[in-house]
Amino acid sequence: MTDSTQTAGVARRSTRELSKAAVSGWLGTAMEFMDFQLYSLAAAIVFNKIFFPDVSPAIGLIAAMATYGVGYVARLVGAFYFGRMGDRIGRKKVLFLTIVIMGASTTLIGVLPPYQTIGIAAPILLVVLRLIQGFGAGAEIAGATVMLVEYAPVKRRGLISSLVSLGTNSGTLAASGLWAVLLVVLSEEQVIAWGWRIPFLLSFVLLLFGVWMRSNLKESPVFEEREDSAPVAAGAIETGLQQRKGRAFLLSLGLRFGQAGNSGLVQTFLVGYIASSLAVSRSVPTNAIVYGSLLGFATIPLVGMLGDRFGRRPVYLALSLLTAIIAVPMMATIAGGNEVMLTIAMILGLNIGVLGLFAVESVTMAELFGSRTRFTQLAVAKEIGGTLATAVGPVVAASLTAWTQHWWPIAAMLVVYSLITFVSTWLAPETRGRDLVRLEDAL
Repeated sequence: MTDSTQTAGVARRSTRELSKAAVSGWLGTAMEFMDFQLYSLAAAIVFNKIFFPDVSPAIGLIAAMATYGVGYVARLVGAFYFGRMGDRIGRKKVLFLTIVIMGASTTLIGVLPPYQTIGIAAPILLVVLRLIQGFGAGAEIAGATVMLVEYAPVKRRGLISSLVSLGTNSGTLAASGLWAVLLVVLSEEQVIAWGWRIPFLLSFVLLLFGVWMRSNLKESPVFEEREDSAPVAAGAIETGLQQRKGRAFLLSLGLRFGQAGNSGLVQTFLVGYIASSLAVSRSVPTNAIVYGSLLGFATIPLVGMLGDRFGRRPVYLALSLLTAIIAVPMMATIAGGNEVMLTIAMILGLNIGVLGLFAVESVTMAELFGSRTRFTQLAVAKEIGGTLATAVGPVVAASLTAWTQHWWPIAAMLVVYSLITFVSTWLAPETRGRDLVRLEDAL
């Protein structure tokens, strides 16, 4: 049994092969977000005591979080390096490399000796492994997106590519769940002595499964068509390269900026803000994120299907505009302090302004780019847009809320982020049904 071709002349992929690609993309993205969430939680909870014990607790926490931050620098380098490699030698080979690099570095973190055993070498090795982990992760979600978009039949491209976005929920929930169990079952002394290693070592199981999946995965049919089945004339290649002037890249940054910025505010900043400024237990916003993430398992594929039915632009425009409209009432509701209403407001904000946008972002950004540079441009755009928005946003929000002693700066930032995406979408062409074998960008 085979699905319909996504473009005329592109090699067919059976339903079984498509399922393998979908599971592979979901697994890799889940592993990426699980690895980073495992690390971020460990950095916040125990790494200052294990790798930086000879400094004050505050300095130890800063040092532990700094090792978390260096991963984002490595991600951008990895996005460029592996993106170019994926455009040259194929999507499959690069995705095999990235999952091995991510899984191996995460597992090795779990066997690192503490500072008390090898001294300064312990935090140095931690930083090195964190850099390697980020280097591999920088192209993972982009590569999985490209592979699924290029695998999928044209009429189901949005739905199938949205499965990559489900991986973010899966990985984050798995990592948070593992740490929650550890902190309940083990004492603080046991967690510091050996318990913290368990989540990192368990990632080795995912690594083995991921390697098996990707070693049995066929190459993207679009990549095969471009390079092997019907080589493109030199003149056409040159035309495609000359056409690329960065307009699609800049618009994709705008598309990414809203989702990533909203994510940094809703999933990261609001949790601390609610606990510190509203005298509400930290468990309330944390649970709201968990509930919202669970609802995301329905929201993400639904948005993918809507994009297939009505087009990418209408869905993108609706979600970004709706996020801007609800930003003020959402924040006013949160500031009211009622735990039930606060939870509902955060769930809506997460599913509309973060997960919903993420679902349609995956396919739209991939379709904006031509086949010769799709992997590179998508990876770099995701990392630059994501890093700028998520790194700068919470810092700006913290400064403005401290200065004004009010919630309105958070609402204003949500509006600005969402309107950046709205304007970028308005300027972008409709990409649904685009021939992905074409060399040139969509504009």
